[in-house]
Amino acid sequence: MNKAGIVDAVNAKLGTTKVQAEQLVDTMLDCIVSSLKKGEEVSIAGLGIFSVKQRAARQARNPRTGESIQVAAMKVPKFRAAKALKEAVK
Repeated sequence: MNKAGIVDAVNAKLGTTKVQAEQLVDTMLDCIVSSLKKGEEVSIAGLGIFSVKQRAARQARNPRTGESIQVAAMKVPKFRAAKALKEAVK
């Protein structure tokens, strides 16, 4: 399922227009992204926790040339699935 599939499911469940359903999905995703940009955790009961993890700088190797390169420290998104989600997938 992709974003369009989620919009269709929201539209079917709420009985709104497709435009309203897409705005709802976009707003939810924007809220999650903006919270992560601020460094906050986003916890959705039954789904999981979105957070930001700091990845340290490290040495890497270019597989084509074998040359060593320095990879800078960066922030990366992280997701931990809730127990309910893990059980539902089993």
